[in-house]
Amino acid sequence: MADLPHVDLADLSRSRRLLEHPSLAVQVADYVGMPIEALVKRLPAGARKVIGDATQKALGASLDVALRTLDGRRPGAAADWIHRGMVMASGAAGGAVGLPGLLLELPFSLTVMFRSIADHARAQGEDLSQIAARLECLTVFAYGSRSRSDDAAESAYFAMRATLARAVSQAAELVAERGIAEAVSEKGAPAIVQLLARIAQRLGVSVTDKAAAQLLPIIGAAGGAAINTLFINHYQDTAWAHFTVRRLERLHGPEAVRIAYERAGA
Repeated sequence: MADLPHVDLADLSRSRRLLEHPSLAVQVADYVGMPIEALVKRLPAGARKVIGDATQKALGASLDVALRTLDGRRPGAAADWIHRGMVMASGAAGGAVGLPGLLLELPFSLTVMFRSIADHARAQGEDLSQIAARLECLTVFAYGSRSRSDDAAESAYFAMRATLARAVSQAAELVAERGIAEAVSEKGAPAIVQLLARIAQRLGVSVTDKAAAQLLPIIGAAGGAAINTLFINHYQDTAWAHFTVRRLERLHGPEAVRIAYERAGA
């Protein structure tokens, strides 16, 4: 089997570093000067459930965006700086108010991040007129999040892709059968519930980390903006990496890319 061109190998190697070693928790801990675990322990009683419920609602808002408003092909590079500016502003507003501000800010911030993820998908050649491609954008929140139960198994990224593939396929089939309007109105449908639950399980860890840092008394508005900047930078990097892998698979075939990906980690 022929090797991938050097430029594609370089992109694949960078993608692997971003996907296999999510750094959001480390960056947040460095910014506030204490380990994430210590931050999470300082959350108010009951805050984790509140944050978890807010994460689910925010994902639902992003699903609405995915199915209702994303257009198909639009040439051009991803406009990262526009989305960063919007998320920084919302983080500043949320950081100034505490937990109530976070709960109001999160759906907006997550939806803006989702639009940024979709920008990266387009830039890498994804056809967002296809429902499956739109749902694939949503899965980036799962790839870019660490899990407290993760072990050192090789290629956690491909393992997560395999886990999510069936959920994406079933959700896309539901939309094709019932239409977008009905699918959005029936978020209790098993296919939609399963997809959102799998993503929320991973995303919720990162949102909790973000909340724990953002709710420190010393953070305030400026700190909230900084935490949100770390957050969106992380998911923009993850989106670039995920859709780079998919672009290379379309060019060279999934097997060749998987082999090269594993070699990059050897």
